[in-house]
Amino acid sequence: MINIDDILDRTVTLGGSDIHMVVGEPPTLRLHGRLHRLEEFGVLDAETTEDLMHQIAKPRSLAEVEEVQGADFGYTFGDRARFRCAVFMQKGTVAINMRLIPFTLMSFEDIGLDKRLQRLLYAPRGLVLVTGPTGSGKTTTLATMIDYINEHRDCHIITIEDPIEYYHSAKKSIISQREVGNDVPSFATGVIKALRQDPDVILVGEMRDLATISAAVTAAETGHLVFSTLHTTGAARTVDRIVDVFPFDQQEQIRTQLSGNLIAVISQLLLPKKGGSGRVAVFEVMLSTPAISHMIREKKTHSIVSAIQTGQQLGMKTLDASLFEAYQQGKLERSEMLRAADKPEEILEKLGERVVGRDVQAAIENDSQNRTALQ
Repeated sequence: MINIDDILDRTVTLGGSDIHMVVGEPPTLRLHGRLHRLEEFGVLDAETTEDLMHQIAKPRSLAEVEEVQGADFGYTFGDRARFRCAVFMQKGTVAINMRLIPFTLMSFEDIGLDKRLQRLLYAPRGLVLVTGPTGSGKTTTLATMIDYINEHRDCHIITIEDPIEYYHSAKKSIISQREVGNDVPSFATGVIKALRQDPDVILVGEMRDLATISAAVTAAETGHLVFSTLHTTGAARTVDRIVDVFPFDQQEQIRTQLSGNLIAVISQLLLPKKGGSGRVAVFEVMLSTPAISHMIREKKTHSIVSAIQTGQQLGMKTLDASLFEAYQQGKLERSEMLRAADKPEEILEKLGERVVGRDVQAAIENDSQNRTALQ
């Protein structure tokens, strides 16, 4: 049988972000955004994946797999790393995904986030959202922000996570980390209970449902600095997503609450770095201004992108501006920039090319083919 530590050792050594273990395939790394099969371990069978699950899962998680065919939990690999684990069933067999969480916390410079955003972390109350698709680095960005507060402010920080990913030690602040399913039954309950625990800062791992969103907004409104994540892209879509979760007769109220309490929305993507040696983060940054608050309140979220474009001096940035900047700095391939852009035709105009419609897709495909040929 395979020892899970051998697989995790390869994952950490090679710098993989995830390891996938599925019957019929060898253990497969996601390395710099692309899949890399660890052929030396051979093809996994059903007995092996089940044994690997038993090597990493505690009895509570095993019981959850038995009951609901899946479980999420954390696993510590000695003193080298932590992993966020997802065990699930597929075709009647056990499958496992493990996401690497380095022990070392990153700085604003490390993740490429504008240092001007550090001023947000001194706000006495309000809501800061970090958004993006799965695997875009949201958890790492939030951990960086929490670590900065921990180092520079004397606060009581409470985190509610599923599972706990980055472990924080008390520095200038004190920090209480609560795990859903272990220390608290749900995100919403964790936020509500936190209000009676003298918090200054609350981190909600994910705003998954109406109860959690409502509790987080209320916490921000009642004098706490709240951080959370959503699986959305762009500030406008994030606001609309939050509002749409609520029944129609409550949507005007939540718009009003958001307009008064939302401090910032940071949307991010992780893209393969030029040359294939890692990944680079790009960000859209929206900071709440009186004009943006008015747009949220008056159902004019479609105008938020224009407000971001005109607010660059405040530290705001559109996703396309961030992509173009990374491209100019030699961090991104042209095709990756165009593929991720909201308006690739506008970026092509900046490059002196005027294309529309299908011509944009043709330009992206042509870039990709040329790059493959060069390799």
